[in-house]
Amino acid sequence: MDSYQHILLAVDYSEHGDTVARKAKALASKYQAKLSMIHVLDNIPMPDTTYGTVIPMDKDSGYDLLEAEKARLMQIGDQLGVAQANRWLVWGAPKQEIVRIAEQEQVDLIVVGSHGRHGLALLLGSTANGVLHYAKCDVMAVRLQDG
Repeated sequence: MDSYQHILLAVDYSEHGDTVARKAKALASKYQAKLSMIHVLDNIPMPDTTYGTVIPMDKDSGYDLLEAEKARLMQIGDQLGVAQANRWLVWGAPKQEIVRIAEQEQVDLIVVGSHGRHGLALLLGSTANGVLHYAKCDVMAVRLQDG
């Protein structure tokens, strides 16, 4: 492929997220591509009024966390100049949702951070590894340094 038309940045809010975001922004600028971003919520406890909750919590705390996640995504999107219509905050398994949105939006490059773990962490799988194996488009895994 000579150039990319639509790049999807997978945002995870890690301490290295800025590095991944800068790479995605630079690629979008280089190829004059549309830049989109996604953050997948996979572990925020939400109150369930019908069945109760396993984790004792204030009834609004799950919603407060959701609003905080949304505000953080909006802040990053504003910093990167990503159009509001190209920002997704979705609930589910990160690798599945990233791939789903990439297909839905006809993305031709997904940019995701990777710690390059080995051993047990590799066997358990990572988001980057899952996206790499299931995406129908190119995937750029930005190597992140631990520590």
